[in-house]
Amino acid sequence: MISRKAKYALKALKVLAQQYGKGPVLISHIAEKEKIPKKFLEAILLDLRNNGILQSQKGKGGGYLLRMPPEEVKFSKVLRIIDGPIAPTLCVSLYFYGKCEDCVDEGTCSLRLVMEKWRDANLAVLDQTTLTDLLNAQD
Repeated sequence: MISRKAKYALKALKVLAQQYGKGPVLISHIAEKEKIPKKFLEAILLDLRNNGILQSQKGKGGGYLLRMPPEEVKFSKVLRIIDGPIAPTLCVSLYFYGKCEDCVDEGTCSLRLVMEKWRDANLAVLDQTTLTDLLNAQD
């Protein structure tokens, strides 16, 4: 399952995708529209900004906006920023690899082979899904 934080991130990004090309959006607008606690949303948007998804503008008329078109923002990247590894175990993670403490030999581990299939199936969807798909989905 994705975390509540990741779900809120995707909901906030949906609002920003809807407003893409129209200028910055206030945090308070996003929080109200998507029923996200404002302080929690501030932390989420900051993470997304620090990882290149968003940019912010200060002052009057300021707020947050997408740094790139919605069709370039993949779910896989957002979920990695917010929740970390997508893989079910660290030994099959593409970006957060870690050796399992109880594993004798990764090359012959049958559990690892299943976890790789799980990871690949999830990534087949998440790498191909963008904010544009979220905009086109029915609520």
